[in-house]
Amino acid sequence: MEHVTVDDVDTQGELNRRGLSEPLGTSDFAINHYHLEPGEGFSGGRHTHLDQEEAFYVISGTATFEVTQEPTGEPETVEVGAGEVVRFAPGEYQTGSNEGDEDVEALALGAPADSTDVRVPGPCPECGQESLAITFEGGEMGTVCPECGAEPGA
Repeated sequence: MEHVTVDDVDTQGELNRRGLSEPLGTSDFAINHYHLEPGEGFSGGRHTHLDQEEAFYVISGTATFEVTQEPTGEPETVEVGAGEVVRFAPGEYQTGSNEGDEDVEALALGAPADSTDVRVPGPCPECGQESLAITFEGGEMGTVCPECGAEPGA
């Protein structure tokens, strides 16, 4: 058994996100705790995990999520309040934020634990592909076209 107090886990990056997977020793799913002030988001923008499903459980406040099946499609918006859960299937493009006046506290769960195929809306300047794959090399985030291998911005 592993036990952790959320406030004892350091936040990661600019977001008020606390990764709980490592302190709890999870191997089959990822778990993150978020505390968002009004105007803050869960991630850097619309994205999808082709190899992971995600669920967000809102503990307090109201989170606003946008979801679409296509990278550049018109998103459907859903508000998720305290005590509610939303699930995103692999391949669904989504983003979430706190559009309200109160703080949002939420847990994000992802399975399997390690997502290695993350996509963001494109387009590729070389072939026009509508989504780009996220890459992490040397601690830096970048993008590459999964169709032709072009590296926009490189």
